[in-house]
Amino acid sequence: MHDFHTHTNYSDGRFLEGMVQAADSAGLEGIGLTDHCTISARDRPATVRNVYGFNLDLTYERRRRAIDELRDRSDVSLEIYDSVEMDYDPRDERAIREFLAEADFEYTLGSVHAVDGLNVQVPGNFTGLSEGDLDAVVDDYFETLVSLIESELFDVAAHLDLIERTPPLRGRATTDHYDRVARALADSRTVPEINAGRATAETTIVHPDEAFLEVLREYDVAVTVGTDSHRPAEIGDRAAFLEAYLASRDLEPVSPPGLE
Repeated sequence: MHDFHTHTNYSDGRFLEGMVQAADSAGLEGIGLTDHCTISARDRPATVRNVYGFNLDLTYERRRRAIDELRDRSDVSLEIYDSVEMDYDPRDERAIREFLAEADFEYTLGSVHAVDGLNVQVPGNFTGLSEGDLDAVVDDYFETLVSLIESELFDVAAHLDLIERTPPLRGRATTDHYDRVARALADSRTVPEINAGRATAETTIVHPDEAFLEVLREYDVAVTVGTDSHRPAEIGDRAAFLEAYLASRDLEPVSPPGLE
């Protein structure tokens, strides 16, 4: 079992060493460190970058040295992958491409976290919107997701239906949305992930939703896996959940294309 999506103190997670040790103790064969990175200069994403420290473009070399030191230790037996989770907006494609070419990560995750500068995980961002306006947000989310896939910038498209975490947006995605994303993935090197970031919480949300997953199956789209853990204590339970989830659905995950 490999976990290809985790976070450390180089963004909004816990200390890197503790995350690696927790994955090792859980019996994982590999852990991918995919700290958040936002490089947009526009006001809202730049504020998020500054407040939350999503600036791996400034710290990836320091983190890489820490990864190398852990790889050399005799008490660490699993593979440690040097990766990144990039915030995606079509307006930032050139800057993202240049940074990824420079940093040369082992693989890359791309994520749509915001629509028109509003984080889709924050319910308060959508309070008071009409039904039509909420549906438009969902349309824009999937439009941006398709652009992410078609850009071919990333090995993995993370948490494909992130909007399901947000009550005002939950349940508004349609089969047409899923079909368009699946068609884009079928024509791309980018693979989606089975993401367990909310799977062991009270809401028990797994990305993608079952209906979405079935559409991906219809298009014969391969998947990879990630716990999206931010704390050491999350890794073991989420990894165990993923193993059971994959087995119950007869899914054989692949490694991110950058590792193949």
